[in-house]
Parts: sequence; C-alpha cells; structure tokens
Amino acid sequence: MTLLRCGLTVLLVAGTALLGACANSAKLTYLPSGNTGFAINCSGSDASSGWGDCYKQASDACGAYGYDVISKDDEKGSTSGGSLIGVFGANIKNRSMVIQCRK
Repeated sequence: MTLLRCGLTVLLVAGTALLGACANSAKLTYLPSGNTGFAINCSGSDASSGWGDCYKQASDACGAYGYDVISKDDEKGSTSGGSLIGVFGANIKNRSMVIQCRK
C-alpha cells in the first residue's frame, strides 16, 4: 500500500511539473500588419496561475517600452488530467493573448 501511495505521489508531482512547464510561454509571432508581436499562453489551473501571469510575461518580453494588447482570449476551462479511477482531475483555464511591444 505504501508503494502505491508513493507511486501516486510521484505521478501527481510529475504531472503538476509538466503542466507548469507547458503553461507559460511567450513566443515571437507576426501580426496581420506584418509587425512582430508576442503570443503569450498562461493557461493553468485556477490556483496556480491567472491573467497576472500573462501580464508579467508581457512586461518581461517588452521591458521598459511597454506593450499594447492586440487580442485576448476568453477564459474558458474544462476538467483535464486524472487517473484510471478519476482522481486528481484539475480545472484548467485557457488564457492567452497577443501583444505588441511599444517602440
């Protein structure tokens, strides 16, 4: 029983680390105008991330120049993850936006 509990703990920690690693990203992209911008994804569970994470990534990407939000997706969520017995499911929120750095 202890080995099973230890295995579940390892799976839970690994799954949480993978969600965190994939949830945050700022990628260079081209806007319809031909200018460059950043596509930012800060999706995650309610407890671990929010729109503040997106705005922080935007600030980090553009620095002191600041930025303008070109588009922002609605926050929608669904249950994701889990195990064979339906334990450890998480309500994942999809949050993303496209920004353009000011010059």
